[in-house]
Amino acid sequence: MILTSVQNPRVKQVVKWRDRRDRDRDQKVLIEGYRALTRALAGDYPVEDVYFCPEWYQGEHEPALLERLEDAGATLYQVAPAPFARMAYRDRPEGLLGVGPQRHRGLDELPIRATPPFYLVAEQIEKPGNLGTMLRSADAAGVDGLILCDPRTDLYNPNVVRASTGNLFTMSIAEADSASTIAWLKERGIAILAASPHVKTLYTAVDMTAGVAIVVGAEQFGLSEAWMQAADVSVRLPMMGEADSLNVATATTLLLYEALRQRLERGIVQDQGPQA
Repeated sequence: MILTSVQNPRVKQVVKWRDRRDRDRDQKVLIEGYRALTRALAGDYPVEDVYFCPEWYQGEHEPALLERLEDAGATLYQVAPAPFARMAYRDRPEGLLGVGPQRHRGLDELPIRATPPFYLVAEQIEKPGNLGTMLRSADAAGVDGLILCDPRTDLYNPNVVRASTGNLFTMSIAEADSASTIAWLKERGIAILAASPHVKTLYTAVDMTAGVAIVVGAEQFGLSEAWMQAADVSVRLPMMGEADSLNVATATTLLLYEALRQRLERGIVQDQGPQA
């Protein structure tokens, strides 16, 4: 059976889940596109339903992915082009849209590695596109986990899924308040490295090879006073023009890659090379 009407109850329900209130009420996440669904599989994320529309496919590998998703327990529903376009979040749909449960984890569920721990803490991030980009950078830099403190954006916003290219489903993520996170890091001897444009120390001048948590703050106001007071070291990025700060996702990427560069140089981690 093919879902052909925009009035179909399943179509209408997915459309409702584009709104945060309905997503949070039903604790659902929309997983749109080939890459995001592939990453969900790689992260053993439970995809419950998958809606597909061959007319919107952008490649040749979608049928094989659908088979893998069905083997993993997903129920498949074929949808006609018009209702699928209504369900999709993107302007140009890819013909694949999954639905899964939201997962909310605490600090006690974060991994503790044998190598020096490496975390990213994001306080009060407001824009889902920035959060998704930070997730993508954190994955690429080998971060052990992301801690969201007092978040203002929705972790399961479709724009987070899209900007993270699905790394939302492979990254270890915890949600907590700032006070609990500061205590958790201090108890484990993990240095708190705060990013601020108002300090003297450049980010390249500090050692990031020991256990460290890089902490970045809200787009408009930066880090709260609680984090600045708790920091073991505060660093800034050099600014040569009229702008007094960078986009938080851009700044985060630079900080994470400096930590990665230092760890590669010391032989703490190994470059995995190009990924297939």
